[in-house]
Amino acid sequence: MTNNVQIFEILKKMRALSQIGLVYSTNEYDTERYNEFLQMCNQMTAILTDINYTEIKNSFLPEADYVTPKVDVRAVIFNDKREILMVQEKSDQKWSLPGGWADVGFSPSEIAIKESKEETGLDVTPIKLLAVIDKARNPYPPAMHYAYKLFIACQVQKGEFNSTFDILNKGFFKQNNIPPLSEERVIKEHIDLMFEYHDNPQKNVTFD
Repeated sequence: MTNNVQIFEILKKMRALSQIGLVYSTNEYDTERYNEFLQMCNQMTAILTDINYTEIKNSFLPEADYVTPKVDVRAVIFNDKREILMVQEKSDQKWSLPGGWADVGFSPSEIAIKESKEETGLDVTPIKLLAVIDKARNPYPPAMHYAYKLFIACQVQKGEFNSTFDILNKGFFKQNNIPPLSEERVIKEHIDLMFEYHDNPQKNVTFD
């Protein structure tokens, strides 16, 4: 990783420790110091990313409990031509696997079903957990939140491609013809890993 990426990951850990400190702080002295520490983390993040300080501050509201990683769920869907289903994100006009942040009250499998339906129009059945990835331990670009990524193999049952407000396009792609990737969401290394699972269904779950 580059120096900036390493610093960014350290800042995420420092921010989490500051927020945890605020949750369990028992006196005004500690609370003041943890708030000051949190402010410095946000200021350094703004310098590293060129994101407005206020936007960063508002992205990390005070926590009422222990700080844990966010969870991103991605549906891995192949057709009978060994092509993988991808969606084009409106936010950056680049491509990813169907999916997104896990919602409270939904299991990982239910998130894969929900996101696939919303982003593609297809009804899918989750088949197998393929990988649990720590973004910080893989060559993803710097991100605001510390996150785990779950890749779940799914089979299409029925449905047709739909239109949705945050997805520009969708389609199946061969491994040697993957479109420009939204690397905040998925990287080529993990697209290739999904093809490994397609070709070898007995491959063990990948986890960090």
